[in-house]
Amino acid sequence: MATVTLCMIVKNEEKILDRCLSCLYDLVDEIVIADTGSTDRTKEIAAKYTDKIYDFQWIDDFSAARNFIFSKAAGDYIYSADADEVLDEVNRERFRLLKENILPEIEIVQMYYCNQLKFGTVYNYDREYRPKLFKRVRTFNWIDPIHETVRTEPLVFDSDIEIIHEQEESHAKRDLAAFERLCAKGERLSGRLLDLYARELFIAGEEEDFLRAEPYFKKMCEEEGRSEEEWKEAFCVAAKAARLRGDVSGFYKYAMKAAACGSCAEICLELAYYYEAAADDKEAAVWFYNAAFETESILDIRCGGVKALLGLAGCCRRSGMEEAAQEYERMAAQKDGQQE
Repeated sequence: MATVTLCMIVKNEEKILDRCLSCLYDLVDEIVIADTGSTDRTKEIAAKYTDKIYDFQWIDDFSAARNFIFSKAAGDYIYSADADEVLDEVNRERFRLLKENILPEIEIVQMYYCNQLKFGTVYNYDREYRPKLFKRVRTFNWIDPIHETVRTEPLVFDSDIEIIHEQEESHAKRDLAAFERLCAKGERLSGRLLDLYARELFIAGEEEDFLRAEPYFKKMCEEEGRSEEEWKEAFCVAAKAARLRGDVSGFYKYAMKAAACGSCAEICLELAYYYEAAADDKEAAVWFYNAAFETESILDIRCGGVKALLGLAGCCRRSGMEEAAQEYERMAAQKDGQQE
């Protein structure tokens, strides 16, 4: 049977760490924990389950912390968990069966991450696959009977295990502040991080978050070497920030650039909000309709769903079309349920 090391990074998790470890400790063979500067009872609670607790000086880099604690693991597989995760009895049994039966060629196991919309930050769905179990030492295998080559893509298994994400509060402000610090250092965000920053802004950001992010995303709008999708995401953030500032020229500049890349629900919604604020419900309704039915969301699924449909409902109600307003509200409620 494969051995599993549980790896965690923690800081000031005294309220929830015992809940997490109590449902995992008897499923794994080793627990190693990196503490990044707790000032509460976190390390005392962790010591009930393991003596492999390491201090890691926080350098504003989650990857560095995870790489450090992964280096301390000795099991065949590494299970990466956060303190706000819970496995119920059904999924504890699924985990146990997976551990007993996992095929040695499997290198990554994905598990469902659930309850994501409770404090949504970068999430569009309540239940999504995430890689959670990793083979510690990779074995390279030759494949193909002729023109043989080494398999470089990991073998990924999608399990039926559901992890309940029971965070105590939204991490949006923390995450957005971390993005702002990276940008202030002049870091060039990868395409993946650019997407996550833009996504977090649209899903959980407030007006001041957009305004602080605006200079960086305007710079990205001009940066060479970006993909069309990356530029479009940057145009969306820059357009919304300009609208919020009342900069009509800047708003149209970036909205039209996004449209030139192939429009999206986010930009249609921004145009709708612009005309709604100008008391032009007829034009606003055109763009709410385009957001809901003619384009796709690239950052926040609600832009092409709930938000657009409720905007349409408002335009209809103000125009005396109560029956249409109620129908759009019904559709919005149905869309909202589909995200869960």
